[in-house]
Amino acid sequence: MKRKFRIIVGTLLLAIPLCMNAQVRPTRPAQDPNKAKVEKVEKEKLEKPDRPEKHEKQKGGLEMPRISGFVQGMYQANLSDKGELIDNTLRMRRVRLSVDGNLSKTVSYKIQGDFSRSPMLVDAFIKYKPCREFAIQVGQFKTPFTLESPINPVNLEIFDYGEAVQQLVGYKDVCGVGALGRDLGIMATGSLFPVEGEEGYKYSIVDYSIGVFNGNGANQLDNNNSKDLVGRLEVHPGLKDLTLSGSYYYGKYTKDDNVNCARNRWAAGAQYNDGKLVLRGEYISGKTGYAPTTIPEDLGYFNSNGYYGVVGYNFALGKDKSQKLMPVLRYEHFAKDASITKGGTNWYTVGLNYWPLKSVNCKLDYSLVQKEAGDNSHRVVAMVSYKF
Repeated sequence: MKRKFRIIVGTLLLAIPLCMNAQVRPTRPAQDPNKAKVEKVEKEKLEKPDRPEKHEKQKGGLEMPRISGFVQGMYQANLSDKGELIDNTLRMRRVRLSVDGNLSKTVSYKIQGDFSRSPMLVDAFIKYKPCREFAIQVGQFKTPFTLESPINPVNLEIFDYGEAVQQLVGYKDVCGVGALGRDLGIMATGSLFPVEGEEGYKYSIVDYSIGVFNGNGANQLDNNNSKDLVGRLEVHPGLKDLTLSGSYYYGKYTKDDNVNCARNRWAAGAQYNDGKLVLRGEYISGKTGYAPTTIPEDLGYFNSNGYYGVVGYNFALGKDKSQKLMPVLRYEHFAKDASITKGGTNWYTVGLNYWPLKSVNCKLDYSLVQKEAGDNSHRVVAMVSYKF
């Protein structure tokens, strides 16, 4: 009995200093696999701040919304053919704030506003995408018309969309309705005929978008009983970087005298963009009814047309080649009423598009504006964009 007691006491005397030593000397992270794993993840996050994070999940399985946006400030000067200053101004071209996220694996949403003049809703839609071949979205968003309109304005080669795009796609439309190139409606999209590579899916040969819209522009109720049909088809014939595009817009708008007028357009274009070389060209035509008439239909309409071609090349600069400098050449023509002899205008633009950082873009553009019937003029635009 005494022997057992001595063994127990000796064991306790040995264990006490060992426990004290363990408390004084904390366990190293490498000795704790779970803690080491957590610290490794945190280290990777710090080393890769630009890598998009997965949305954090809230209660109920929802994901935290993602906030992003961009700001564009610009200076524009217009000069006469003699070089005399006509006018010049500083302005905030766009101030956008967006909230987007996923409600589930197949349902996403986006809300975007603009604050450059007064708070204005730009986008507000929800999208259901069960598979790559089919998705449907409902709300307010860009209409699927032309090759250039879907491009984010920060990523354009020059400071803004071309005149033909603005006048025939609902930015400042010749028919007098529409804004922002957007409308309220429902649209189906999808990608067909996938091309596989060594690492799996690379791209699809065909992308389609087709939708039904009010036809009265962003943030406006419909004022007639007809709806506008808009669609775009893009084909990548054997090469992801090459796009052949065709678009069609069939609709009606109602003027103040309650007369329904036609708003029909079509466009065809092509683009090559491999991340360095950018080549894009497009032709856009529109037929617009502008006045009530009881005489043959064609006499109450006017036809508009325009086209453009742009070329640019991205040069990588800096020690890590993270900066980009793109010299740009662009030519465009637009005639609001093609029946008027020498009624069109030509723009010859040369510019520099510079990305000193991934989030900052600087543009400097000079344009010779040549009216087919009238004096020439000159336009100089400098723009700085910041996106977050």
